[in-house]
Amino acid sequence: MPTRVTATYADLHAWPNLYTAYRKAAKGKRGRSAAANFEYKLEDNLVNLQIALTDQTYRPWPYTHFIIHEPKRRRISAAPFRDRVVHHTLCQLIEPAFEASFIAHSYANRKGKGTHAALDTAQRWAQQYKYVLQCDIKQFFPSIDHQILQRELYRRVQDGALRKFIALILESGAGVLTEEYAMVYFAGDDLFAVNRARGLPIGNLTSQFWANCYMNPFDHFVTQQLQCKAYLRYVDDFLLFGDDRVELWRWRDAIVARLAELRLVLHHDRAEVKPVQQGIPFLGFVLYPTHRLLKRRTGINYRRRLYALMDQYRAQPSAKAQIDRSVRGWINHARYGDTWGLRKALLRRIRL
Repeated sequence: MPTRVTATYADLHAWPNLYTAYRKAAKGKRGRSAAANFEYKLEDNLVNLQIALTDQTYRPWPYTHFIIHEPKRRRISAAPFRDRVVHHTLCQLIEPAFEASFIAHSYANRKGKGTHAALDTAQRWAQQYKYVLQCDIKQFFPSIDHQILQRELYRRVQDGALRKFIALILESGAGVLTEEYAMVYFAGDDLFAVNRARGLPIGNLTSQFWANCYMNPFDHFVTQQLQCKAYLRYVDDFLLFGDDRVELWRWRDAIVARLAELRLVLHHDRAEVKPVQQGIPFLGFVLYPTHRLLKRRTGINYRRRLYALMDQYRAQPSAKAQIDRSVRGWINHARYGDTWGLRKALLRRIRL
């Protein structure tokens, strides 16, 4: 019996839940115009949201879309701030029941996990096992099927009004990644399969959380049915470690079949078994049993970004604080690899 969400729709629009959601949405963003404008008339904005949610007249506003190119090209969809508050009202109610069911080694968008914990685990297993099967899912967020996701969410969410609200949020993101999706037909599909609702907006809090919910049955398939003792996943990238190369290739075939049930496909040319000694490109680093290096492309991309910030600073000296934040953030990430020489060489050229 799955852990059930005991909260109801009335809990969602209750004032304590709404105010806590605002605090979470504003954390680290109060200096930005969207959050500042909302805060300027905070009580009015929250009361208006509460009324709309209570009356079930709330409707999400349109997304703002933009393209990023690093580390790869992606279409980001930013929800208006008031909708981000609403996303928090939902997630903080239902997330605990789902979190209790997630495997220990699912690392994305979870408290106490994250990129660096995933890297540490992967490197520890690279020291214990001979081989790794490395996989990533093709066009992951554009492929997420709404019907399958709703079925997984509704296994735990029992309240009818809360289910209706989930459907509303889900529907608001339908089609935002249509241009990013190349149609894939699966066994049993007819020509109307192209019309299935699919896709989660990249950048939404709900999308990050729901991606873990969507992949949760797959995680348990790998750990329980395949009985892989060294499996970890970060969003759509995952690693399986073992000492039997043949077994890992057999697992690969089983994974392809199980992902098809979720209407997902692997990048087949990248899904291969190899010795861990060859290095494992993962989350911006290349992991070896004895050390880890920053991926060359990651360093080049940041150098390009830093030089662009320097040009901006020369034209606008007030941009110094932005450069400082950027450098500190990059150093904090890069220091998790053997990058002292790289950091020294890159930062030696910076003069403010």
